[in-house]
Amino acid sequence: MTRDTAIRPTPADEARAVLKRLGVADAVLTAGDRIARSPLDGAEIARLADTSADEARAAIGRATDAFARWRLVPAPERGRLVALIGDELRAAKEDLGRLVTLEAGKVPAEGLGEVQEMIDICDFAVGLSRQLHGLTIATERTDHRMMETWHPLGPVGVITAFNFPVAVWSWNAALALVCGNPVIWKPSEKTLLTGLAVTALFERAAKRHGNVPDGLTALLIGGRDIGEILVDDPRVPLVSATGSTAMGRMVGPRLASRFARSILELGGNNAAILQPSADLELALRGIAFSAMGTAGQRCTTLRRLFIHDSIHDSFLPRLKAAYASVKVGDPREAGVLVGPLIDSAAGEAMERALAAARAAGGTVHGGDKVEVIGQGAYYRPALVEMPRQTDIVRHETFAPILYVMRHHDLAEAIAAQNDVPQGLASSIFTNDIRDAERFLSASGSDCGIANVNIGPSGAEIGGAFGGEKETGGGREAGSDAWKAYMRRATNTINYGSTLPLAQGVTFDIG
Repeated sequence: MTRDTAIRPTPADEARAVLKRLGVADAVLTAGDRIARSPLDGAEIARLADTSADEARAAIGRATDAFARWRLVPAPERGRLVALIGDELRAAKEDLGRLVTLEAGKVPAEGLGEVQEMIDICDFAVGLSRQLHGLTIATERTDHRMMETWHPLGPVGVITAFNFPVAVWSWNAALALVCGNPVIWKPSEKTLLTGLAVTALFERAAKRHGNVPDGLTALLIGGRDIGEILVDDPRVPLVSATGSTAMGRMVGPRLASRFARSILELGGNNAAILQPSADLELALRGIAFSAMGTAGQRCTTLRRLFIHDSIHDSFLPRLKAAYASVKVGDPREAGVLVGPLIDSAAGEAMERALAAARAAGGTVHGGDKVEVIGQGAYYRPALVEMPRQTDIVRHETFAPILYVMRHHDLAEAIAAQNDVPQGLASSIFTNDIRDAERFLSASGSDCGIANVNIGPSGAEIGGAFGGEKETGGGREAGSDAWKAYMRRATNTINYGSTLPLAQGVTFDIG
């Protein structure tokens, strides 16, 4: 044991100190029976009080009242609130990033990177607050003008997953707020403390703004029952839900049954294709990070790799060496690149997947459990050579498992990449412009994200984020994703003295 390790505080002690600096009261951390744990050692950090059903419905009621006021605030003034949120995040970046490490298990660079993503989406949304514009549309009628206008939609429900405990809230909240909507947030039961911290930062920004109605944001703590209240309440016209495909199969139809909108960000079984012309040094780095970063717990994690037969035998040993060299351990330690899985259940799922891969003819390198501290679920990333794409390969296991297969031509690789239920992220490594363009064409990748010479992991907020098929079809963050948080009206104005009808219809009376 190093001296640094000996004097380091426990994850629980460090988390409580960080929470205090972020403005979360000690009393909140002992208020109930829901246990918040750190994946670093599995130990208890806090006991939180669940939101009751009545409290959840009351929060939705306050959000409905806040909507009546907030939608009338000019959009640039709404943007000023988001700018202040960004200021609070900048000031608290180190502490909030550290809390992400302590509660989600990310290495510090990734924890800080997630908070930076929150800051970036705030900056994006502030600019957007002056660009919520529609179109002027050509009309077939003389002395008429036709246009579209965009208006606030109403309270927005946000259900987030543990793997990006704060960034996904910000993707939705920053846009929803500038669009004129309140936000009601139900974070993952596994990452509630970051939810409390972000709520405290929002409250500071709201106080500085001075014109924020009560109930503009709310935090709901609880399990599936609380999520169901949010999904089923007719006062919530939109729910953005991030999680498993199984969760989406429940949430989507329930929202559709009451004609509410959904933004679903669900499973990803992401692939990369390695072509003979690729820059192999670049590819090695891109593949290694995409597959092992965040302990394989990104929805955009690289899970399948198709290597061209002509370079397979020379490239694979280099990739194996990269896997063998990666340091697994307490993410607070210098040099660690892979921290723990979120809990023991995730580790057991990884073990089952590797057993299934072996049974299907796969050869597993790595994947063994590593004893680090306490009850943390630490596993070496696994590289699995597969003879073909089997059922276990088509199944998304939320863990650092990379299935490697050969391919003989690009058409074969694209077909195999697309032959899974999910359609989130994909990439190709090539210096052949024809390969790149084919991959990005209508006959290429069927994913919502398709990259060239970078891995599938690590999207920027400027582009719309989301995927197709069982990934859910939702889009968040950049581009025109803001339109999902607003309602569109088509307007026709007659400034003449006659009444021509559309489609040349005549209707004379009198």
